[in-house]
Amino acid sequence: VRGDGRETYFASDIAYHMDKFSRGFDEVIDIWGSDHHGYVPRMKAALDTVGRDSKALHILMVQFVNLLRDGEQVSMSTRAGQFVTLAEVRKEVGVDATRFMFLSRNCDQTLDFDLEVAKRQTADNPVFYVQYAGARICSVLAGAKAEGVTLPAVKDADLSPLTNDEEMEILRLINFYPDMIEDAALKREPHKLAYYLQELAAKFHQYYNKYRFLTDEQRVTVARLCLIDGVRRVLKNGLTLMGISVPEKM
Repeated sequence: VRGDGRETYFASDIAYHMDKFSRGFDEVIDIWGSDHHGYVPRMKAALDTVGRDSKALHILMVQFVNLLRDGEQVSMSTRAGQFVTLAEVRKEVGVDATRFMFLSRNCDQTLDFDLEVAKRQTADNPVFYVQYAGARICSVLAGAKAEGVTLPAVKDADLSPLTNDEEMEILRLINFYPDMIEDAALKREPHKLAYYLQELAAKFHQYYNKYRFLTDEQRVTVARLCLIDGVRRVLKNGLTLMGISVPEKM
């Protein structure tokens, strides 16, 4: 408490965390700016003092974001009152791009967020690149359906015709998805999901540009369609976890 009777920020922070734990949460995760690193021992000591287990408080230190426009840094100064709010970024580039960009780096790494890149509908824009892969697959599957091709249930799919290197790589990536999700969750590292989705999308785009899906061999056609439908399902699941839309047409 200050000399004039007003509480310090530290007092309200103690009350905030006491309230969190009193509502029945077993663990509390705080996200702080990296410049508050020296505050961590004080907060944990305060919790121990009031009878709470400081080990149940997890603090993620987040590095700064460099806001760019076509590679040039946007000038900001809190002292001069010149800054860009997150709401303004979201309004300019959209929710999807904002979320994907912020989740695409480990929190202990500085993020370079280029507003112009985030608005482009090109491979330079990672969220567009991932969403476009899913939309492409939807288009292929719709075309196959129009040709009278029906896909079996996943458990009944015959994938034995898939033999080339690209197909094996995609299958391995799909198989790795549950382990990657578990690892990202346990380590609180959501950027691993963003990296994974970009890699899976890249593998699909390469596959799409090299092979035909509607072939003269029915078994090959069905196997390849089942494979890319698996890619679509994983992309949809991953983007949904990130709170990002999954358009079927782009």
